[in-house]
Amino acid sequence: MTETDPKVPMAGVALTAIGVAVIRAKESVRTDRLYDDPFAQLFVDAARDAYRAVEGGIERWARLEEVADMFFEGRTVGVRLVDDRVAEAVEQGIRQIVLIGAGLDTRAFRLALPADIRVFEIDLPELFAFKEPILAAAHAKPRCDRAVLSIDLREDWAKLLREHGFRPDLPTHWVDEGVLGYLTHEHALHVVTTLTELSAPGSRFGVSRFAVDEDARPYAELKRLVRGDEGADRPRTGIGADADADADARTWLEEHGWHTEFRSWDDMVAALDRPVASGDPDIGVVIAVREA
Repeated sequence: MTETDPKVPMAGVALTAIGVAVIRAKESVRTDRLYDDPFAQLFVDAARDAYRAVEGGIERWARLEEVADMFFEGRTVGVRLVDDRVAEAVEQGIRQIVLIGAGLDTRAFRLALPADIRVFEIDLPELFAFKEPILAAAHAKPRCDRAVLSIDLREDWAKLLREHGFRPDLPTHWVDEGVLGYLTHEHALHVVTTLTELSAPGSRFGVSRFAVDEDARPYAELKRLVRGDEGADRPRTGIGADADADADARTWLEEHGWHTEFRSWDDMVAALDRPVASGDPDIGVVIAVREA
């Protein structure tokens, strides 16, 4: 690579964003696709080329693709469900969308969002160092106003959010597609406390409830990729990482001015014609709406 090439994440939690791009690219070429992300393949191509250029990269890339395949069915449906919740929030009049741990998300580009929508993407600097040059080279134009915030969620991201034009007096739709599970419980709770303080009445937030078998092969392989060793703790430890954590999160939200309702995974995916039913009525998402 040259000095102007995008810097590809090859370790740590930022690596998971590459895996999700692999999933979105795979979904986008299906004739029965649930969504179309024309930028996902660009991220995949750039990452693959970079991996092949370093020692051991070919093997590591093969492992990343293998893990992405393990998570494909559930994760690709999850992307569509988040798309649907964004559309629902927009239809209800929300004009601010904040992506917590945005990764290689391209909703500001690929969804039919009104021009008056403001999308704020928060993620690690190394993630945007890879993402933004690829979007620029593709002459990608967002369909709405888009702000990029390069910051660790363990830092003062609320201050940076305000500096980029975020208005806490307006309702906000907060999107978390799993990043809270990679934080410690303390840091995850701090993020949720902060977004609660920034949420005007009518704001929306979703907390996923799912069962994690840390000994199952997909999670074991994901752990190895993210942590880079065989003996690390499982990566998911924060809010929403399991049913007990979800119960704590839901109680906390209700005690801090959010109205919550539970939507089961099986009910949400019933109309999507994909073999992803869990058979577990406790798996799904808690939708929280900020009360007046």
